[in-house]
Amino acid sequence: MAQFLQVHPENPQARLLKQAAQLLQRGGVVAVPTDSSYALVCHLDDKAAVDQLRRIRDVDERHHLTLLCRDLSELANYARVDNRQYRLLKACTPGAYTFILEATKEVPRRVSHPQRKTIGLRVPEHRTLLDLLSLHGAPLLGTTLIPPGEEDPLNDPHEIRERFEHVLAAVIDAGACPSAPTTVVDLTPMDDGADPQLIRAGRGALAPLGL
Repeated sequence: MAQFLQVHPENPQARLLKQAAQLLQRGGVVAVPTDSSYALVCHLDDKAAVDQLRRIRDVDERHHLTLLCRDLSELANYARVDNRQYRLLKACTPGAYTFILEATKEVPRRVSHPQRKTIGLRVPEHRTLLDLLSLHGAPLLGTTLIPPGEEDPLNDPHEIRERFEHVLAAVIDAGACPSAPTTVVDLTPMDDGADPQLIRAGRGALAPLGL
């Protein structure tokens, strides 16, 4: 049965987020608010938790999962980033963007794309999630909370608990999110001197990307 942790949206209670961080350390999957929509997150290095996350979303290993990082210095540990890519990342983070980049060896092969060896990365701009990342002490692996067979992410924490309470360790309720997807940009073409490729236009503005 999922724990339901109601936190203040602007000043989340540390004791409640510590409970969520402990559940993540034990292999739980947790529903969290972000600056785009609610997402599912788990410990990066826990294979059973990653498998559970994929089952809840009903996606296979070809679906890009996303590493949620506290800042760019942390992101650089998990992705190969050149100077041109870094300047673009610096202009767009934190924010509602997901960037596709070449994964480093720090990323377990089972969570990167099996053919391309890439990973989605983002630095969110949401106080509750950033505080949780800080307490966890490392990036979390995540994916937008879109129920199987549906197109729109869930945005009501009470509905999330009702529908997924038997498969989640916890739901963090910080109120409604914007309920808009991130803007997804593939930065790997820049490795060969090309421009970044827009995969999905979402909440993140396109102007800072030059698109």
